[in-house]
Amino acid sequence: MATQICASGSSILLLLIVLSPLLFSNVFGYGSLGPIAAAFGDNGFFCAVDAGGKQEIICWGKSNQSSTSTLTEFFPPMAALSGGEGFLCGITANTSQAFCWDLLNPGMDLVPTAFKYNSYSQIAAGKTHACAIRGSYFSGSDNFGSVDCWHFHRIFNKNVSSSVVSSTNTLFRDPYTDKAVFKIIVSGDGFSCGVVKDGGVFCWGPKSSNLGVSTMSGDFRILASGRSAVCGISNVSSEAECWGDSNEFGDPPIGTRFVGLAAGANHFCGIREDDHGVECWGNIDASSVPKNSGFMAISSSDFTTCGVREVDLVLNCWGIHGLSPPDYSPPLQLCSPGVCSPSSCPDGKFAFNASILNEPELTSLCAQKDLSICLPCRTSCSPGYFPSTICGANADTTCTACSLCQNSSCLDICGLSPLPETKNQEQQELKRFILIIGSSVSGALLILIACCFIPRVVQTKDEERGFCLKKPVVKAEPDAIPVPTPTTVASFGETQVFRLSELKDATHGFKEFNELGRGSFGFVYKAVLPDGRLVAIKRANAATIIHTNNRDFEAELEILSNARHVNIVNLLGYCAEMGERLLVYEYMPNGALHDHLHGELSPLGWDLRLKIALQAARGLEYLHNEANPPIIHQDVKTEKILLDSEWCARIADFGIVGSANDRDATRDKENDVYSFGTVLLEILSGRKAYDRNSTLPGIVEWAVPLIRKGKANAIIDRNILPLPKNVEPLLKLAELAELSLRENPSERPTMTNLASLLDQIVKTGLIL
Repeated sequence: MATQICASGSSILLLLIVLSPLLFSNVFGYGSLGPIAAAFGDNGFFCAVDAGGKQEIICWGKSNQSSTSTLTEFFPPMAALSGGEGFLCGITANTSQAFCWDLLNPGMDLVPTAFKYNSYSQIAAGKTHACAIRGSYFSGSDNFGSVDCWHFHRIFNKNVSSSVVSSTNTLFRDPYTDKAVFKIIVSGDGFSCGVVKDGGVFCWGPKSSNLGVSTMSGDFRILASGRSAVCGISNVSSEAECWGDSNEFGDPPIGTRFVGLAAGANHFCGIREDDHGVECWGNIDASSVPKNSGFMAISSSDFTTCGVREVDLVLNCWGIHGLSPPDYSPPLQLCSPGVCSPSSCPDGKFAFNASILNEPELTSLCAQKDLSICLPCRTSCSPGYFPSTICGANADTTCTACSLCQNSSCLDICGLSPLPETKNQEQQELKRFILIIGSSVSGALLILIACCFIPRVVQTKDEERGFCLKKPVVKAEPDAIPVPTPTTVASFGETQVFRLSELKDATHGFKEFNELGRGSFGFVYKAVLPDGRLVAIKRANAATIIHTNNRDFEAELEILSNARHVNIVNLLGYCAEMGERLLVYEYMPNGALHDHLHGELSPLGWDLRLKIALQAARGLEYLHNEANPPIIHQDVKTEKILLDSEWCARIADFGIVGSANDRDATRDKENDVYSFGTVLLEILSGRKAYDRNSTLPGIVEWAVPLIRKGKANAIIDRNILPLPKNVEPLLKLAELAELSLRENPSERPTMTNLASLLDQIVKTGLIL
């Protein structure tokens, strides 16, 4: 079973499996080979390896390009590819032949006839040319070969903006290359460079003199080329060395070891050896690079870099001006983290295990079962984590949070205090136990004396506060004068009238440790009633009481008491005794939707998110149309959507009566719909409604333009696993959000419309 995640073809092609056995390290960039590659220029686009094991490809382009469609039928199975200026070249999986194309002519092979039927182990596309190393890509890591090169040029006509044709020529012929054999090759603007069998790097081509050197000493295992510069990773030090136009690469980092490399316009990016994080140098804003993700493969176009995250094999793209560049929005797709090799993995590498993808039918990412993907091991963990397992033959190093450190092996790494010797530890624990018991006994005796023998000395005015060793104070005798039932408000339907003493006891005197939250109304407390019911109690603060008279409170109580629905938080009772105003609601044990999307509570899966969206819509639909009188929420947001014990969504904190004026009521309902559209965006993206750390802080300003450009997949939360195999329901959810957020209120759907459409989305099929 393929692991295709995003099958919507409005802006996506189909992802390319790039599997090369010759390179055990990830070498991706302009002119280099790997499982993800990018074409430079105005007609630039990305392609990457699908993790389905079929060696299919998908590509995604810029938002200003015309819509693309699935092109699988146009391509033979691919083994490796490289990006040039507006075109890509690949190595076919079955025949090791070269295949080049652009988006304007996806089915046309641009390789000259003279080279179509040769077998190649490597291919490197440059600005207007490509060079390839002869040999089979299944030959093994010791395969070296001679080089063939050909040239591309564009023809412009009135029907097509431009088309690429190719031809053989002598521009890239060099006496040395006619006899030399190469292992690695890259291409740039008018030049190519390769690692030769005899050692060092040789560069040739009409513009190779612009690099400043034609040969480089040293042993390089990775090369990446920009338009006028080349960087390589030393096989000895694993550090970056660069040559050519220094404006392209600036100051390479010193002392940093890399296992991957990519070139963009005037910048280079590498994958660090220690934690697999990305580090860039040259003309690039370092703050744009993801800080919390490790990557196994990366590739850069002019101003955008895309990579395959190691934690889940999901595509992630970022640019020099932000983490989510609008130019390129990758499909929600599982991608291959590396290239396939016929050889066993050497020291410092591990064989990727496809079982982490949770696909029973998928046992390998390679089309041939005897191949494996060898990936570099982590050498350290990020701050706050320690290596709980060491990299082995079939698994990378596992990093565990230091909070779980329980033995001496991780103390130094985590910077924790040494554990005491066992004997001393036992003695300390015994002393601590004796001290606790002694203190407890002494304290208990003091409390007993204070509460039971001299109760009148410390008697309080409030009879409900008296306790003796947690036993309630003796209640009044049955024939004593009863405490009158509060008469400040009437009793409404089944809504229960509570005594203040009951609610004080239920909250332990409204203690802070019982707080669930606080807002403009006052405080919310978790409480257990005498009958064992778990409830939430809202206690109005002084300002609320002052600004709400009894008549207004009674009117609100009548509304809340009559509102009953499975998707709202129902009122159970109230108390208006001794100047207090308290409302008793059903308790929602699974908290607020906001805290699952953005806080410390467990994240929610996609199926549950869709159901929550539907249930919340039904709750608002009830308030708008079925409650009598109608209720306008006026503050719809994820904090006001709570989850009960069955994970059902409940609308909370409502109580505004709809206007008697039909026009005003309609306008208010339209405002609720707009707010609900923002909730849908949060459910889809996992992003807050307002994030001050983002380039576009408002979620509406960020997401709606992408949805309207057909790039809705770009806003889908990539941190939720397992990833959906069918994103069509999520794309439809994005469309509903966009409708709800229309600037013209009359163009927005009603809550009834939204509930009906969401019901169809949920019923048409789950996404997992």
